[in-house]
Amino acid sequence: MYLKLKVITDSKIEKVEKVKDDEYRIWTKMPASNSLANTRVLEIIRNEYPNQSVRIVSGHHSPSKIVSVG
Repeated sequence: MYLKLKVITDSKIEKVEKVKDDEYRIWTKMPASNSLANTRVLEIIRNEYPNQSVRIVSGHHSPSKIVSVG
């Protein structure tokens, strides 16, 4: 399964908003530098889908990402 993510970095709060079944908006406190935000986003998605493998398929350097789950 693939998920579309819109990531907002350097936020004051961390929040996850499910837009559709396969689309999320994620606010994270982590900065985009050194892949800190990507690491945090993967942790958040793993909490949403436990016992599933999660990896970024595209958008490593972009706020819009596609993530593979499963």
